Amino acid sequence: MSGHAPDTTRRQPAERRRRASLHLLCQNELPGEPVSGRSASYDPHMAERAVSIGTLREKPLHASLKQWYARPGDRMESPVEGFVIDLVRDDLLIEIQTRSFSSMKRKVTSLLELGHRVRIVHPIAIDRWIIKIDDTGTILGRRRSPKHGHPTDVFAELVSFPELLVHPNLEIDLLLTNEDEIRHHTPDRAWRRKGWVVVERHLLEVLGSVLLKNNSDVAALIPDGLSDPFTTGELAERLGRPRRAGQQMAYCLANAGLLNAAGKRGNSVLYTVAP
Repeated sequence: MSGHAPDTTRRQPAERRRRASLHLLCQNELPGEPVSGRSASYDPHMAERAVSIGTLREKPLHASLKQWYARPGDRMESPVEGFVIDLVRDDLLIEIQTRSFSSMKRKVTSLLELGHRVRIVHPIAIDRWIIKIDDTGTILGRRRSPKHGHPTDVFAELVSFPELLVHPNLEIDLLLTNEDEIRHHTPDRAWRRKGWVVVERHLLEVLGSVLLKNNSDVAALIPDGLSDPFTTGELAERLGRPRRAGQQMAYCLANAGLLNAAGKRGNSVLYTVAP
């Protein structure tokens, strides 16, 4: 085996592109609703106390984001058309969704069909700290995850209803966050993490916001420098993300009419950006 140091030259440009694209995308903040300067409702000493596993109806991350996002005059947990809405701001219905979008497909589709304006607020952890606890809640260790989130990670969730991505009454607000992820060891679950199950996530900080209100906002997530046409592999490389992320993004954008299929190159489908 060679004694040479690992080659990081391929990873460095990808990391620089990730940070540069993140900086540009974060310029798209909500007018009149500043992202920076507002403190999240996270208690930094919370993780040092015993963590109640599975006993709270509303998870800490969801509760903190709802409190952070609320403005004076908003109505919380308000009934609309037979659904309970996290925040109602005048005629805008705001849903905080921290996990899978598939669970809210019926709710969002129904509200849009009834003519309501809907905004999905979804956190993407740019940095995450993993905290492992035992059965008593005692912290066994805390480390920073080597994985970093990116706004395009939202497409992993949007595969549930990609055709709604450009619906005129749907907005998606991506909150770029730092968070703690609490894990508890459950031997018969999460075999890929060797039994460590995520039980809670806690908001540390909101770094910025990427608001998707129209086709132009969504199209801005497509990275520069792509060939025409391009493959999902090339898309993923420009994003600095895994191939699967490029496939999910292309699937959603194609179903939303923002990408057009343009034949194949070997086994890879080719895409062009729609006019």
